[in-house]
Amino acid sequence: MEKSSDAAQARDAASLPEAGRGTGAAMHALCTELFPLLRSITGKGVRDTLAGIGRHIPLTMTEVPSGTAVFDWTVPPEWTVREAWIKDPAGDRIVDVARHTLHLVNYSAPFKGRLPLSELRKRLFSLPDRPGWIPYRTQYFKEDWGFCLSHNQLQSLREGEYEVCVDTTLAPGSLTFGECVLPGRSSEEVLISAHVCHPSLANDNLSGIAVATFLAKALAAVDRRFTYRFVFAPSTIGVITWLAQREAMTARIRHGLVLSGVGDPGAYNYKRSRRGNAEIDDIMSHVLKESGLQHNINPFIPYGYDERQYCSPGFDLPVGCFSRSTYGSYPQYHTSADNLELVRPECLEQSLDLVLQAFSIVERDLRLRNLNPKCEPQLGRRGLYSLVGGHNESQKLQLAMLWVLNKSDGQHTLLDIAQESGLSFDLISSASNALSQAELVTATVG
Repeated sequence: MEKSSDAAQARDAASLPEAGRGTGAAMHALCTELFPLLRSITGKGVRDTLAGIGRHIPLTMTEVPSGTAVFDWTVPPEWTVREAWIKDPAGDRIVDVARHTLHLVNYSAPFKGRLPLSELRKRLFSLPDRPGWIPYRTQYFKEDWGFCLSHNQLQSLREGEYEVCVDTTLAPGSLTFGECVLPGRSSEEVLISAHVCHPSLANDNLSGIAVATFLAKALAAVDRRFTYRFVFAPSTIGVITWLAQREAMTARIRHGLVLSGVGDPGAYNYKRSRRGNAEIDDIMSHVLKESGLQHNINPFIPYGYDERQYCSPGFDLPVGCFSRSTYGSYPQYHTSADNLELVRPECLEQSLDLVLQAFSIVERDLRLRNLNPKCEPQLGRRGLYSLVGGHNESQKLQLAMLWVLNKSDGQHTLLDIAQESGLSFDLISSASNALSQAELVTATVG
């Protein structure tokens, strides 16, 4: 263990949570900027979203051509939307994608023509139980078209002939994903993933993007032990494509998080990796427990966000999913009510704070080996009893040092020691730094 560089790195990592303070308004502003964009799994909306992220952090875009085989899937044609609307019998535009991106069923094929209401109704989607909201619908792999509208509006339509224009193109193009890589002292990587394909859904899309972006900004400013790779890709097909393109480097991934739904005021949820006992699982569980906030620790299931791709058996990466309200569990999910009012600056900031705490532990968590394992070393002559002024704090630090010395057998991590001792991770980390400086412990390799 290089004492000087490790001590400096530890100070930087310990201060990571401070970087999130006061960022809620800026994260909400990023959500506001990106909210109107018509995103899908391909096309201009994705590129414009990545360009917006790239104004905050260094981002590299990769284009993968339509028709490219990606495991059992194929990169689809690129979707382009010029306009899409419905005119009523009086010639008034009553539904228009230019007014709200959710009005057009995502990936709708082109169509122009006139239809009686009885035929048009077959292609109109609403929510009878939430009559004032517009639903979000997709048909990525079925060449068809449709519109979404509030049930109140649907009920108000009168009989007659309606003019429909779906001016779209499904043609050879590419799928786009973005990456931000922050090199560390180790080639081992930490993966952070957020999806970029949902149009005008603030919590189920933009909140994860905002927190990931500002997490990258915070990590870029510290000395990093690990290399951090941020992936901004369309859900499912985008991450499958990323995994197919980056398969060779996935062996370097040591920890990972999928971020989504982190901007609403709901209770926190962490879904464990497929392994169930990955280090990131223990770290997130510890951070949420120590926070005192309402939360749930959930087992892995092969349903949800892109953790199911990272955790597929052929990869089985140590990747969990961090959310507030989970997919499908809140009324606004996949509707026009998932808007900028649902996502709150203070909720974004709190989510970022918890993730920063987690990665502060990721950076500092070590397995140590006691260099003086036969009985307790004499701490007094090494000046280790006088590191702090207050009597109570001094006793806590002494106890932390004794715990670290006793458990530094190359098998226990600092987080293990914190959890077993009931002492804070920060105190255990401080004790380990002091013992390292005194050459009583050293980091194990691997």
